[in-house]
Amino acid sequence: MFQVAVLDKNNCSVDLRKLILMLSIVSGLVIVVSAFYAAYSVQRQQLIQASLANNYVYADKLAKTTDDFLGSAQQQLMFSAAVLSGKLHDKPTLASEVDRIRLQTDSFNSVLIVDVTTEVLATSPEALQITGLKLSTPGVLESIRQRAPVISNPYVSTAGNLLIFISHPIFSGNGDYLGFVAGTVYLKKKSALHRLLGEHYHKDGSYIYVVDQNRRLIYHPNAARLGETVDNNPLIDRLVQGDEGESIIVNSEGVEMLTGFAIARKTGWGVVAQRPMRAALAPLDNLMQQVVYKTLPAVILCFVVIVWSAKKISMPLRMLADGAQRMNDDGTEKNIQNVKSWYFEAQELKKAMLLGVGLLHGNIRKLREDLHKDPLTGLGNRRSLDAALQKFKNLQMDFSVLSIDIDYFKTVNDTHGHDVGDTVLQHLAQFLSHICRVDDVPCRVGGEEFIILLPGTHKVDAAKIAERLRQNVEATEIPVVGKITISVGISCYPEDARDVFAVFKHSDEMLYQAKRHGRNRVEVFQRKSAHAQASA
Repeated sequence: MFQVAVLDKNNCSVDLRKLILMLSIVSGLVIVVSAFYAAYSVQRQQLIQASLANNYVYADKLAKTTDDFLGSAQQQLMFSAAVLSGKLHDKPTLASEVDRIRLQTDSFNSVLIVDVTTEVLATSPEALQITGLKLSTPGVLESIRQRAPVISNPYVSTAGNLLIFISHPIFSGNGDYLGFVAGTVYLKKKSALHRLLGEHYHKDGSYIYVVDQNRRLIYHPNAARLGETVDNNPLIDRLVQGDEGESIIVNSEGVEMLTGFAIARKTGWGVVAQRPMRAALAPLDNLMQQVVYKTLPAVILCFVVIVWSAKKISMPLRMLADGAQRMNDDGTEKNIQNVKSWYFEAQELKKAMLLGVGLLHGNIRKLREDLHKDPLTGLGNRRSLDAALQKFKNLQMDFSVLSIDIDYFKTVNDTHGHDVGDTVLQHLAQFLSHICRVDDVPCRVGGEEFIILLPGTHKVDAAKIAERLRQNVEATEIPVVGKITISVGISCYPEDARDVFAVFKHSDEMLYQAKRHGRNRVEVFQRKSAHAQASA
């Protein structure tokens, strides 16, 4: 009977050790896999949201740039209309003026001057051979009817070109309507607008397309689809209704796309920027692989500790079993009381497991920190900007916003290439980092667009900081490029607005005002300026 008891004790000891090992390993795997799955799911959602936001910002900026282009084209025609007032009978002047407009920039594919009877008085290029003819195209008729600046809807001309018609009326000194000067932009041929909408540098399947209010494709990477009318498309339905935003869609090729869309206000055109879901999530897959590689040694170490701990667990359990065998001996109760039974052992196992989990969470925290930084410049990105704004809101803290943009940055990229452009962005990021105080928040929010949040700083001091930054940038030579300049717009919360979005809008307005006033300057938002603009 004694031998049976010994065998039972040994068998239970062995079986319990295996059970502890199995439970420990299974528990560890469940925790590690769950943690990885949770980290992947959270970061995946964050990357999707970031890509959606970036696509919307890109579409919005492209829409605004399109508006700027059309506004510039209208200004050219307006200037020419003033020059031509009273000179519609001077054929050499008319011929010279249409050639000047067409050749001065590549905004227009053709230029013409039409009198009030719709007769073409002059045209460039002459190869069109329409001088002296009376036209009845939609653009001409709309310009005559409105007697005001016109940007037509896209239509197919008598020559078979898909175009938009931009015109400005010509009045005599007495205010009599004489006709108009107009430029045409061929949507299927090379022009400044075609480059603006068509030149993008994505290599991951991303693309841009533009539709007008009649659902007609103005630009599409597939040139064969230009002029096509798109029906039964929920996204285009939203654009026609003037909606802007972001959405996840499946395109006509069955690819899941992260989409941002915005409206060009001068024409009502909808600009859509799309990126494949697969391309957006590719960085996350690489990051998670690195986390696995860096975490694996620690996880292996933890499991070694668990095996060792399971072996040690059998020793106090045997002591308890020996005490149970000697229930009638003196001192057995005291010996059992002195054994730190399951509480101690469970606590030790818990510590071992927490060691591995703690290492994993440390790596995940590092991953999240990296996702809050712009990989090129090391500055904060939109997520860090949002986090700072939430902090300021919680603390009810006043702050100033500096919206910063590199002047003529596209020229740098076009002249020297994107590698040099990236170097310029990194140099500017260094300037921002050096000039910022401990609590300031410098961020990169777009291609050459930066924002600095200055907590507890009013506009006067913010303007001094911005001016010092502008002067430092202007005075510094950058390899290959030379000197660059920046434009800065400033607004203040809550002095300029109680709504944070409005404060950022004001700083953007000041940035564009700085651009309009010649660049390389600092503009500060003032309430009276906003009121005057609203009145105008």
